[in-house]
Amino acid sequence: MTNNDMLIKLYDLEFNYAFVDQQAKKGVVIRKPIGPDQLLILSWAEEQQFPSMWIGEIQRALNNSPCSCFIAQRDSLLLGIACYDATALGYFGPLGVVDNSRGLGIGRSLTMACLLDMQLRGYGYAIVGMAGNTDFYRKVTNAVEIPDSNPGIYQSTIKLND
Repeated sequence: MTNNDMLIKLYDLEFNYAFVDQQAKKGVVIRKPIGPDQLLILSWAEEQQFPSMWIGEIQRALNNSPCSCFIAQRDSLLLGIACYDATALGYFGPLGVVDNSRGLGIGRSLTMACLLDMQLRGYGYAIVGMAGNTDFYRKVTNAVEIPDSNPGIYQSTIKLND
């Protein structure tokens, strides 16, 4: 199974941050990480066994200025992360939520936080590279598949021990 890229029309998104309040009522804070969070986030991502490609993308997003990712946390527990401008400008992802917190709207909230941030920065579109859960992106953002886009930008990535 190959995963094509997907395209999201940012100009069609409703400018509404109600998801932040909805998550806060559940005790979940959606926010941009700050410098002291970086090493903890990268360690957490490794513990979650996210792909090594994601670790690199997360690190890039954390180092962008301004930071181009959002995290979800309950108290001091990290529940999820979403990034953009990590693979290339205009790309959304990676998006990851811990297994026991899936289905609670955290992934949707992190996605919308990033996409609305992109919209505020002047982007008209976002690309989800090698979209894994295409149904999620269609439902949450009305994303459409870009035909013949796999491996796309990823064709020249370094691979170890193929």
